[in-house]
Amino acid sequence: MSTEQELSGRLALVTGAGRGIGEAVVRALADRGARVVATDLDADGVAALEKTYDGLVTARTLDVTDPMAVEDLVARTEDTLGPLDIAVNVAGILLGSRVADLTDEEWAATFAVNTNGVFHVSRSVSRRMAGRGSGSIVTVASNAAGIPRTEMAAYAASKAAAVMFTKCLGLEVAADGVRCNTVSPGSTLTDMQRGMWAAGDEEAAARRVVEGDSATYRTGIPLGRIADPSDIADAVAFLVSDRARHITMHDLYVDGGATLRA
Repeated sequence: MSTEQELSGRLALVTGAGRGIGEAVVRALADRGARVVATDLDADGVAALEKTYDGLVTARTLDVTDPMAVEDLVARTEDTLGPLDIAVNVAGILLGSRVADLTDEEWAATFAVNTNGVFHVSRSVSRRMAGRGSGSIVTVASNAAGIPRTEMAAYAASKAAAVMFTKCLGLEVAADGVRCNTVSPGSTLTDMQRGMWAAGDEEAAARRVVEGDSATYRTGIPLGRIADPSDIADAVAFLVSDRARHITMHDLYVDGGATLRA
């Protein structure tokens, strides 16, 4: 079945859209005909998307940690562009550290974006979607939410909270015709991933990710490759489409088998 224009006539909101997975999600939705409000703290990144997809993408600056800013943007979007059919939570940060060295500020900042941001956006859009009897919300989480990782406690915990929040929301609004799902990527070639690698060591670092590291209890990737952001975006595009109309409260792992899930 062709996916071309399958989202035509729908309006989507994407957070963390300035680069990486968020940018890829905007492209995937727009390429399928959706109009997209691309939001990020990085004004330049979303402005470039708006220029590329003239007429389909609207760029907006947004801090998802600010509930009033989120509510204002959602309200203004619906007043000016129409009702939101789709919302995708991608905005996220990773501050890697062993728990003994993790500061209160790093813990709070991680949850402010990765968990509170998901709450702020999902609460605002779900209220409106439920009242209309339709809608789809996808949260991009992480496979770290389902398996322990060294030096990633704050990130993994914040993503696990976001996954369970999205499932609980999905249960509450299912009778109103709103579907809520999560996509949990593994290692993906983004700036966040590269930020964990030493400068000038990208090829060797990527190989270590694929092969795994017993010293940090990390399995490799059975499919033998690190994901491209488009791999994650395609999963999101599927979940917000009518092809997934009977799927809700699902956590879709897109990690090449890295977590060895049954």
